[in-house]
Amino acid sequence: MMRALWTAGSGMRAQQANIDVISNNLANVNTTGFKKSRTDFQDLMYQTIRQAGTQTGPDSEVPTGIQMGHGVRQVATQKIYTQGSFQETGNALDVAIEGDGFFQIEMPDGTFAFTRDGSFKKDSDGRMVTSDGYPMDPAITIPEQAIEVSISADGRVSVTMPEETEPQEIGEIQIFRFVNPSGLANIGRNLVKETAASGEPVQVTPGEEGSGTLVQKYLEMSNVQVVEEMVNMIVAQRAYEVNSKAITTADEMLSQAANLKR
Repeated sequence: MMRALWTAGSGMRAQQANIDVISNNLANVNTTGFKKSRTDFQDLMYQTIRQAGTQTGPDSEVPTGIQMGHGVRQVATQKIYTQGSFQETGNALDVAIEGDGFFQIEMPDGTFAFTRDGSFKKDSDGRMVTSDGYPMDPAITIPEQAIEVSISADGRVSVTMPEETEPQEIGEIQIFRFVNPSGLANIGRNLVKETAASGEPVQVTPGEEGSGTLVQKYLEMSNVQVVEEMVNMIVAQRAYEVNSKAITTADEMLSQAANLKR
């Protein structure tokens, strides 16, 4: 019965972590480029009381053994990189990636981070930057006199200058791919960083080598499905409830055993 208390307690802790992940998904339902997370669980070690296959006679053996489990634990929170829906904005510097890939962003300390959030702006130098002012890499600088900005599906950035009819190309947006994007480390601000698990970033031209293409004047929205998360929340809540009920039941059984002498 004491084992039941600890086992059910591990179930409550696991479902609390599950609710934490679901809550974060729902909180970011309108976050540009956000990818939902999924909690993965794993059963704990087992106490083997009788081993399967134990000989009980010259010509007989135990077909199934006796093993008592010790509960569950959270082993991973995996990002699910499915495509989010597109929202038209009409803003020339809003860019969505249709398919696989990330924009590379230069951080203030000189390192690089990556994002699916394509809501870029211009800073005082004309560079395309994130909402926090971090520039895209390779850098794209838009001339102050430019009256129109065009971004093609393969990343070529062109501008139209005053009194000119033909646009001129000023740079190319590159995207970066990872062998295992779920292994990237989330650092907030819609940014992720490379880890040993993700592999090194591979720079590609949009549309080549299986990478995604760019869509100007659109943003990729979160891939969180509210109904799905609400169902997951109900399931987690009920699992938490039944584990708490198991603790109550084990406690009542211990109480009855303690009162046998009366």
